[in-house]
Amino acid sequence: MSQPLDLECRNLVKTFDAFTAVDHVSLQVPQGSFFSILGPSGCGKTTLLRMLAGFLEPTSGDLEIKGKSMLGVPPNKRPVNMVFQHLALFPMMNVAENVAYGLKRRKMATSEIDRRVKDVLERVSLPDAGSKSIDQLSGGQKQRVAIARSLVLEPTLLLLDEPLGALDLKLREHMKVELKQLQAQIGTTFVYITHDQSEALVMSDHVAVMNEGKFEQVGTPQDLYYNPQTAFVAGFVGDANRWSGQVLSVSGNQAVVTLDEGGEVAVEAATDAPIQVGGNIELFVRPEAISIERSSGEVSRTHIEDDHNGLVGHVTNLLFDGANSRVEVYDELSGHTVLVTLPQTGEFADLKRGETVQLAWKIEKSRAYPSQPKTA
Repeated sequence: MSQPLDLECRNLVKTFDAFTAVDHVSLQVPQGSFFSILGPSGCGKTTLLRMLAGFLEPTSGDLEIKGKSMLGVPPNKRPVNMVFQHLALFPMMNVAENVAYGLKRRKMATSEIDRRVKDVLERVSLPDAGSKSIDQLSGGQKQRVAIARSLVLEPTLLLLDEPLGALDLKLREHMKVELKQLQAQIGTTFVYITHDQSEALVMSDHVAVMNEGKFEQVGTPQDLYYNPQTAFVAGFVGDANRWSGQVLSVSGNQAVVTLDEGGEVAVEAATDAPIQVGGNIELFVRPEAISIERSSGEVSRTHIEDDHNGLVGHVTNLLFDGANSRVEVYDELSGHTVLVTLPQTGEFADLKRGETVQLAWKIEKSRAYPSQPKTA
């Protein structure tokens, strides 16, 4: 039996005069899940969120919450609450008064308000913070108060519009884990808007990657990272080395490609779209898919050997970051700088700029996507 849906959108469109901000978007969000909409600035994700909240009316299409159409339903009548990047907490009120604000506007009995506020502060791990003023709180505590203020109204959906954007890096990393744990604990459906791929991948059950008003791909974080269906998703989600070239030959779902800057690599088709001889393609290789060895050989052209691609190049930059350390290797023939994740064996702890290294990666790790022919 399929899981009941808290949110369903069907062919949602929003236009502003001649500009289409949201272009036939459809999505399904199961009850109790964490769903993120990921995309660059200007892709339409905030416009979509504002339609879900009721601040904008769709030009066409339908959206349902708990199976009921929300077309024409004003924001205050929807079972939805929002948490914004700028949390808009009331500085003249203490924590409990901030959390109770929406309940008081509903003219709920004082005893019921007190019970709900106490309960929700416990749920966000702030059981003793009710009497504190807002300026006594850390950034993470303020974030949890803003979420508590929304959760106390018992919405079906909690909409979060880049809520971690104003936090410093270390606190953002901490809050990603905390938000994921909080959502799992309380069970309320979260719909999260972000341009930060790390936030979306770490926290979400499913992610929709949005570009120019459309969903490029919807899937689990693992699907998006390991099996991107479009060149945009491959380039936007995670780090990747990117080349372009022309197909020289095709065998099954693999092809040999002449790179625009020189050299040849073998690639595997990443989608059902056909890769044809003579066609232009874009190919992507993740930095962690590339192996690295020291080499005393001469710098040579990109080459194919057995089921691997390879090249010899010079180290141009060391990017030390503990377990996430990487190295940039310059391929003289193509003029490309290749980003490679260093293995955590310690053998490259003394690697230096200028050293010659041999890189290799499996053909199946070169994911290829047809691109538009170049115009003159």
